[in-house]
Amino acid sequence: MPKKEKLDPETEALIQWCTEVEKFLVKGGATLEQAQQHIEEEVEWFTDQFYDGLTPEEAANEALN
Repeated sequence: MPKKEKLDPETEALIQWCTEVEKFLVKGGATLEQAQQHIEEEVEWFTDQFYDGLTPEEAANEALN
């Protein structure tokens, strides 16, 4: 069985941040599937928002507008 690869702390933080964004997208009216799909399709945009210092709520609001 292959060993599970350990993610670096920065990648873990980005994944956690996206999980939080997902919750705000759902709160804003998207289904969980829609929120996940949107984040996957726009991963580069969301990554930029993460590194620009937006909170998950701010990024979700930007995505919903």
